[in-house]
Amino acid sequence: MEDIRNFCFIAHVDHGKSSLSSRILEITGNMGRENQIAALQTAKGEDDNNSFNTDNGQSQEASSKISKQREQISLLYDTLLHVIDTLSVEQERGITVKASTASLLYPHPSAVGEEGVLLLNMIDTPGHVDFGREVARSLSFVQGAILLLDATQGIQAQTWTVHERAKSMENPPELILAMTKIDLEAARPIDVALTVSEWLNHDDPDSIIPTSARSRIGIVELLDAVCTRVPPPKPLADDDGSIMRAQVVDSWYDERGVNCIVQILSGKLEEGDRLSIVAADSTDKQRQSYSIQEVGLVLPKSIRTSILQRGQMGYVRFGLKDPRQADPGTILIDSKNEGKEVIIPNRQNMDSTKSVLYASVHPEEEDGFEDLCEAVERLALNDKGLEVSKTADMGSNSSESGGPFLGPGLRVGFQGLLHVEVFRQRLTDEFGIDAVVTPPKVPYHLTFLPTKSNNITEPYTEVIEDLAEWPAYGTKFKVEEPMVGVRIMAPVEYTGAVMEVITKKRGLNLESTPLDEDTWIFEAQMPWAEVVVNFHDMLKNVTAGYGSLDTFEGNPSLMEAKLSKVDIQLNGESVGPLSFVSHTPNAQSEARIVCKKLQEVLPRQQFVVVIQAKADGKIIASERIRAYRKDVLTKSGKMVGGGDISRKKKLLEKQKKGKQRAQKGGKVTLSQAAFNSVISR
Repeated sequence: MEDIRNFCFIAHVDHGKSSLSSRILEITGNMGRENQIAALQTAKGEDDNNSFNTDNGQSQEASSKISKQREQISLLYDTLLHVIDTLSVEQERGITVKASTASLLYPHPSAVGEEGVLLLNMIDTPGHVDFGREVARSLSFVQGAILLLDATQGIQAQTWTVHERAKSMENPPELILAMTKIDLEAARPIDVALTVSEWLNHDDPDSIIPTSARSRIGIVELLDAVCTRVPPPKPLADDDGSIMRAQVVDSWYDERGVNCIVQILSGKLEEGDRLSIVAADSTDKQRQSYSIQEVGLVLPKSIRTSILQRGQMGYVRFGLKDPRQADPGTILIDSKNEGKEVIIPNRQNMDSTKSVLYASVHPEEEDGFEDLCEAVERLALNDKGLEVSKTADMGSNSSESGGPFLGPGLRVGFQGLLHVEVFRQRLTDEFGIDAVVTPPKVPYHLTFLPTKSNNITEPYTEVIEDLAEWPAYGTKFKVEEPMVGVRIMAPVEYTGAVMEVITKKRGLNLESTPLDEDTWIFEAQMPWAEVVVNFHDMLKNVTAGYGSLDTFEGNPSLMEAKLSKVDIQLNGESVGPLSFVSHTPNAQSEARIVCKKLQEVLPRQQFVVVIQAKADGKIIASERIRAYRKDVLTKSGKMVGGGDISRKKKLLEKQKKGKQRAQKGGKVTLSQAAFNSVISR
């Protein structure tokens, strides 16, 4: 255990966590011996061209050839900058959405063992606020955390959040500060270091390690800081090496069943042994036993080793079929010691995060519902931010039933809008399922009030997460909407534009503070529903992409507001999944935007499609989609009926009646673009 270091990267989104992680894999040899030698030479500042000069008998032609080979290797390195991001959605979007692990062997003087080598267990975490639970979970497994700061941007919204999260842990990890992208022309390392010293209470700005993943600067120094400053994990109080205990760090599902990333807390995990599963808070002594089929390390590719020793982090397959039994924090214990009284460790920050958005998910294919259920269940194993409810019935009135437009669906809770987008893309990439995700909605607190016309004697409150449960027009009630604190960091020249957007989105208690001479911090309380719709996009637009946003717990968490439910109707029939809640003064303008966008994205039919928005008992917006026109008076290029006007009138009347019947019984196909029009209103 003395020669083990567990650490993770934390930072604002796009501050270089994955790039730096990949360079560390390069330096430690996880990407091949040749890559390691070349990377070490570059990282240590060795100019190898000096050893191939003409004075030492090396020809100019050979020197040129070697330089060209090095350029090719450098291009190869650049393509491997995000090798630790394994999901296709991560590679396409250039962001990390899942915490990834890798084990590294690194020679260092601080090693106690005879080999002089340390085992480094590294975790790369997401930076986006929607995946904050991945960060919290990763911090609970490590003793050290590297906080990265972009030398061109300095402190950003999520920098603040992850720093406070690490400091507030029950057992805070050792924080190592590093600055990335110092080789860029726009870098201002001195200004950033001084700002960090003031705002993050960091006493020594000179201790911030300057790094660059692209130029391989500071990688060795960063590894040295991990080896010397991060303490080894503490052994369990009753650990004598005879009892194997491991904790699930992460899990995923493939054709062979459930696979687990585990951290060995005591003893050893060996192929052929048997283990039992117990949740961290369980006292049940009767547990099912499983045979260990395969064990190995993640480098980040899986390498079979047949055994994992105490302190190591690796993968294990043991024939588990039920994904729900492998939640992070679950304890694995060897079956031969199951009857003994052993310490079952508790981990911090392993509880489920309450969803902040809810949406219904429907298959595009009518017969694809069972496949969708199976795919979402497997995806939820790997994404603990999801909250999946039971299937809604076909005849249900809830929006998850989809009615005649979408069919049955699942109700899913998410952590934010990006989480919704990533979820839908992963369904397509990993399971080949094209799904329709309805506009996410926030939960509202409705207090029903007694009147002469109802049977209510005392006011009572209900939480409405499905707008199908919203009371009918005429019911007396008051609404409280969830509030959230927003923290925005933007260049000083965009101060007026940022304040205008916050005010437009009903922001309250706005405060602004200069972070440094170039950047200001804005904090306000805002309705969560306003943040969800398009606040982040508006912020990026008015700040030319330089503004960053983070959210924190609102104060107060709920606030009474004047809100109206807007129902969208197609040919007089309400489409539950398209309904939304709007601030009453803005309901008509938002309804017009949605109706106009639906007119643009819904396909034309053989009948007229009437799009209407209804709120507070009246129609507040309307659009029409014209029907395709079929010329019934022409057949095979000739006029039907010749000059007989009565024959032509009969054909036109028949066509008119047919379109009326089609309009009553016709089905309008709803695409994902239709639902996106509600999200971006």
